[in-house]
Amino acid sequence: MSLPDAPSDEARRTTLRMWLSVLTVSVGIFSMITAEQLPVGLIPAISDRLGVSVGMAGLTVTVPGVVAAVASVALPLAVGRLDRRVLLVGLLAVMAVASAVSALAPNFGVLLASRLLVGITIGGFWATAGSLAVRLVPAPSVPRAMVLIFGGVGAAAVLGVPVGTMIGELVGWRGAFWSLTGLSVVVLVAAIVLLPALPAAEPVRLRALREQLRNPVLVAGIAATALLVAGHYGAYTFVSPVLQDVSGISAGVIGPLLLGYGILGMIGNAVGGPRAARAAGRTTAVIVIVLGAALVLFPLLGTTPWTGAALLFVWGLAYGAAPVTLQTWTMSAAPGSAEAATAIYCFVFNLAIAFGALAGSVVVDAAGVETMLWVGAALVLLVLVTVRRAPEAAASGQVATVSVERPDVKSR
Repeated sequence: MSLPDAPSDEARRTTLRMWLSVLTVSVGIFSMITAEQLPVGLIPAISDRLGVSVGMAGLTVTVPGVVAAVASVALPLAVGRLDRRVLLVGLLAVMAVASAVSALAPNFGVLLASRLLVGITIGGFWATAGSLAVRLVPAPSVPRAMVLIFGGVGAAAVLGVPVGTMIGELVGWRGAFWSLTGLSVVVLVAAIVLLPALPAAEPVRLRALREQLRNPVLVAGIAATALLVAGHYGAYTFVSPVLQDVSGISAGVIGPLLLGYGILGMIGNAVGGPRAARAAGRTTAVIVIVLGAALVLFPLLGTTPWTGAALLFVWGLAYGAAPVTLQTWTMSAAPGSAEAATAIYCFVFNLAIAFGALAGSVVVDAAGVETMLWVGAALVLLVLVTVRRAPEAAASGQVATVSVERPDVKSR
């Protein structure tokens, strides 16, 4: 009986074009999550220019979050075996159009409608792109490709809002949305040129999603994700009013401060990732304690520009490690069904952003930004209840990848 031939050196070689396709997916995820969170730094300006309350302006974060949550599960189920390249290109085109409509919106209703379209693209793109590393490069390069693709999530979480805020300060909130439109068009062109055909492997089935909900370790990780992300975004959606009203920081300084927040968040991401691979539970506990303390202390100690800036930087350092830690927990909890687990994770993550921002809007309008900081801290600290169920697999650094067919690299 003959044995199959071993992969040739050519089939195992990772070309520049392959890495550019991986980078395209990473920047696509970055642009999507940045689009979701962009209004965070622009809420005061949107509120003022469109004549709505600060809490109402927070719906520009809530609406895409809810829609993205639904789309992250519904789109993978709906598209079946549609070529993933066609799906990603279509979603990028919709993102570019939606961002342009946001920039041109004559009133708040049109702006919210455009944000609904943004939500569809975010959920569908993130849930699909998260499993593409093993299909874009040969097996030896998959771990590095995974790091690069999911790096887009972390980079957007900590840099997207600061950069958008600074652009908004320079050219106005509409200019920030025009910048996002330009980025979306660039990524769209790159996807058309660089991505290979990506025929669907085994499509996501509803049964596979239901089966994951019987996994207690995954459910604990999803609960941790929901609490931490909701608590964080409930407060962070209103970080600009917090810095202005609590710490007395002028609007022109907020952009650079949020950039510092983002840089420290990237450091937290780099430090937290390897530690999460070895001990997801302990890493989550450290993040929760530091982040919760920063939120609790902000109304008490962050009452000057210097102390407010210091607590903001601690906040950024702690939260920067959260997405990669929670992702590691999720992937390690379901090594045999990573694509289905990722869809559930994206659903909960985006829904938590939406409900966190919605709760923040209600609390801020009713009781002020200081109260929202304490509510956010309470939600974050509740995560400590879940950490004892963190997966043992994470302690040994075994993070799952998705098993799907890889296109013939020689054809590229």
